[in-house]
Amino acid sequence: MGFATLAPEMSFDFSALSLTEMIRIREHLSEEITRKFERRVALAFSDVVGSTNYFARFGDRAGRALQQRHIDMLQEQLPATSGRIVDTAGDGAFLCFPTADQAIEALSALETKIVEFNSSRAPEHHLLVRIGIHFGPALTDGTVVTGDSVNLCARVTATAEASSIRVTKAAYMELASARRLRCKALPSVELKGIANPVEIFEFAWREPLSFPTTVLVEETGQVHKLPHDSTVTFGRLAEHDGKRANDIILTLPDEAQLARISRWHFELRKMPDGYYLRPVSEQTTEVDGAAVTRGGQAPIRSGSRVRLGGVMTLVFFSEQGAGVSLATIMR
Repeated sequence: MGFATLAPEMSFDFSALSLTEMIRIREHLSEEITRKFERRVALAFSDVVGSTNYFARFGDRAGRALQQRHIDMLQEQLPATSGRIVDTAGDGAFLCFPTADQAIEALSALETKIVEFNSSRAPEHHLLVRIGIHFGPALTDGTVVTGDSVNLCARVTATAEASSIRVTKAAYMELASARRLRCKALPSVELKGIANPVEIFEFAWREPLSFPTTVLVEETGQVHKLPHDSTVTFGRLAEHDGKRANDIILTLPDEAQLARISRWHFELRKMPDGYYLRPVSEQTTEVDGAAVTRGGQAPIRSGSRVRLGGVMTLVFFSEQGAGVSLATIMR
């Protein structure tokens, strides 16, 4: 009995088949599906972070508008990279690209556009998106995309922080060398429904010189990783009204010197072309030797040195890509 006998408009009487015949048909069908529809592709999920709280605080209209802005920005980046949105559901989108490099190109451009969008909005209205990318086999007819690779990609995305792009090792291995150099290996993760730990990397989509990732306190040797938020606050106050007061809490062993650091001293604002420091205190703040007063601002790049109250020096640097590294600073 040939497979073609199953064609007549799904009217074939499967109940008349023996167990052996059914097993043979199943195996043949599985082989045909793989041969005809399996392709190795780059898969990605783009997920809006914090949308549930945003809907609760600002209402359905504002929440839906933010979600639509995310989709519109995605659509703008896809034609140049041969990508497409396979599906949208809830807070995000499922995407497919021919190559991992095209996925990285499109989704890095998306994150850059989001920074530009957020720069003209109040922090509570910022759009924050996390992204996961995987490369592997999937079943697709040009419209539907399905398979274990899709589930893996979704799980990896869920591990990401706001404004970050995470890639599996399979996707990393498909990237051009220049892009691999901008990937930082993270600890392997256990993912629900995935048998073995998954190796993942974080891709530094920001320009390393304009967007440092880390800050060193010279007096104490403390190293702080900058969060991915659009605004990062610095000060000596750890807690206020039961909540964390600053993103980066500044400390010194000498209490008298520490008092020269304000409870809220300055903030970093993420703009399209890089970070900018804005003092929120009357205490002295110097950026690369030049005083910056409250109401003013100064660019912060990899290698920038910030002096606070005449007692503390912060050095900003990048852990990935070009720019000043911690190893260079500590020499």
